[in-house]
Amino acid sequence: MGRSRSDLIVFVAKRLVQLIPVLLGVIVITFFFTHIAVSNPCAIWSGPKASPSTIAACVKNNHFDDSLPVQFYYYLQGLLSGNWGTDPLFHTPVLPYLLATFPETLELVLTAAAMMIFVGIPLGVVAAASNGRIADHVVRIFYLSGWATPTYIAGVLLAIGLGPVLGVSGGAFSTPASPVPVITHMSVIDSIIALNAGATADALEHLLLPALALAFINMGIATRMTRTSMLEILPLEFVKTARMKGLGEFWVLYKHALRNALITTTTVLGVTVGTMVSGTVVVESVFKWPGLGEYAYDAITGYDFAGTIGVVIFFAVVVVVANLISDVLYGVLDPRVEWR
Repeated sequence: MGRSRSDLIVFVAKRLVQLIPVLLGVIVITFFFTHIAVSNPCAIWSGPKASPSTIAACVKNNHFDDSLPVQFYYYLQGLLSGNWGTDPLFHTPVLPYLLATFPETLELVLTAAAMMIFVGIPLGVVAAASNGRIADHVVRIFYLSGWATPTYIAGVLLAIGLGPVLGVSGGAFSTPASPVPVITHMSVIDSIIALNAGATADALEHLLLPALALAFINMGIATRMTRTSMLEILPLEFVKTARMKGLGEFWVLYKHALRNALITTTTVLGVTVGTMVSGTVVVESVFKWPGLGEYAYDAITGYDFAGTIGVVIFFAVVVVVANLISDVLYGVLDPRVEWR
């Protein structure tokens, strides 16, 4: 049973093709739910002082006087041509705005994922190695408290408790004091590219608490999955053999046992990282982080149909890609797995 690079390419290509019906389903469901919930938001978009003629023009321009299938046809036609609609309040195109804000969200999610992995996994190893003892109980209390804490509460507590310490209180997490040229729309990366140490430190200060709030509730997943997998691996013969050879406990746990334990943990973490994107809606709203999550909140509360659907499309793509990456890593960690 061998594997080649072509097997991986075919596997990735198949998964990307499967993304098409997923996106179509997401678009259909989101479109009809938004349009059924509020059939004609023109009165809201035009404002309380809008004239009947202004509202009528809005209805005609957005095809709200047509049936839902006809409205969907016009929307899908625009979507395929690159026109994802326009923000009804600020009259800005949706797609360019999504492309500009998504890197900010990606930066936040990747930082939170790094915290979740580099803190949660070692904690899981510690808990498994001290199974039933004090360290195990302390770690379990820690990750259970993360699961039990709603995102918005964790965000508010961090903003109030640690925000003043970092000098970024008062909802100023999205306004770095040292602006740099915008290249990637990721504040830390742009600061590093500009070789501006002060701006980099400032960007990290602004990023720390939102990422910590997002990571805290998901860290328990990494910790618990690692602990459970390690408890299954530690009694196996190859671990006992490594100890008999005189290897230190650190090398036994992290070099031999953890690699095999991560095989089952990787898939779950991949799914978790993908779903963390949707968690940014709350976190970015609390910290006023200028990303996709805050835009999603504004689009939903402002009855911005095009913006809402666009955000859901981005969320769906991220989840599917995260699952794809986790499947590929699963095969890398376990050579017995075939890419099919």
